[in-house]
Amino acid sequence: MKRVQIKEELCMGCGLCRVACQTEHSVSHDVIKAVKKENQKPRIRVERKGEISFSVPCRHCDEPWCAYSCISGAMTRDPITGIVSSDPERCIGCWTCIVACPNSALIKDKANHVILKCDLCGGKEIPACVANCPNEALGLVDG
Repeated sequence: MKRVQIKEELCMGCGLCRVACQTEHSVSHDVIKAVKKENQKPRIRVERKGEISFSVPCRHCDEPWCAYSCISGAMTRDPITGIVSSDPERCIGCWTCIVACPNSALIKDKANHVILKCDLCGGKEIPACVANCPNEALGLVDG
């Protein structure tokens, strides 16, 4: 199972991982349209406090408490790939998964009343956040 590894000592809090995520999950795949016109929300957030900053993507946990707590069955973990995903068609926006996630890695999409979360860019070899991090603060590792 591939996971995004965060190296907080290299993160400068620029937020390019968020922009790359927005663009990757947009309809147009155009950075300006994704951010300005399509209002696509990123599936990753960046924590900043003083000199410390780091990206917070889903960790695709081996024991996904978000999926265990999901009352609609929208959150699932693929037994083969290990990817934890959310089905927007089944999500009822109860936010129970947010409470259960030990990493605070889930994003509320209040406009559509669903959860957004890292999906490792749909199985791409390298997720957009990792590919576009200028300081290599994000990496893809097995584990």
